[in-house]
Amino acid sequence: MREQAAKNKAAWQHRAYEFWYKQGSPAEKATYLKNDPVARLRYHQKYFQDVKGLKIANPCGSNGRIAVPLALLGADVTIFDISEENKRYALELAESAKVDIQYIVGDFCDIDLNMYSNTFDIVYSEGGILHYFSDIDIFTSKLYEITKTNGELILSDFHPFRKIDLIGNVPQTCGDYFDSNIHNGDVAYKGFFPSEEQNSFPDCCLRFYTLSEIINSVIKSKFVIKEFNEHPNWNNKKLPGEFTIFATK
Repeated sequence: MREQAAKNKAAWQHRAYEFWYKQGSPAEKATYLKNDPVARLRYHQKYFQDVKGLKIANPCGSNGRIAVPLALLGADVTIFDISEENKRYALELAESAKVDIQYIVGDFCDIDLNMYSNTFDIVYSEGGILHYFSDIDIFTSKLYEITKTNGELILSDFHPFRKIDLIGNVPQTCGDYFDSNIHNGDVAYKGFFPSEEQNSFPDCCLRFYTLSEIINSVIKSKFVIKEFNEHPNWNNKKLPGEFTIFATK
């Protein structure tokens, strides 16, 4: 396992299940998801109009918040994630929702291509995960490898504009959009715990990409980009907050 991945694994194994549970027990969250699984796909609903029987990969799928709605819609979903704590919550969530999902724990860049090459109809990666990879080209090449011929990629992430926006949610880059260093940073949920407990949390290892680095990496991996969309920031609708790339193999 790569050094960055090992560091991020340690961070995401620290009290992640506890955090997810505080946001809602698996039973409570399952009831919420079952009420309207399509709505949980947010900006990406149009890509999942008819997924019954399709194989969908969800790299860095975390606590199952996307995999379970897709399974409720009839898809065969596999999560690839680095955290056993995330897996525990996701499998309990799936059980509560009465669906089956597969969950593979490990560094996605070390995925077993003998098993998963050319396997998935759709690869859906979302939710702010690119900064956990020190080499984005390796990541996108693995996405390509596991996608079936004529399969689809939906890659959605935080907009790189956050490296310089006034909200300052990437303080490590000091407002430098072209910063390419690897930084230490907090695991995403650290701030939800009492301040006196936060010193015990391990750091993540993060690399923040520009928009051109992301798009060019998808192109270099041989995906054909069909659509690129930007979405508003949660806190300021006048600024970009997320983006989505839709591509085919």
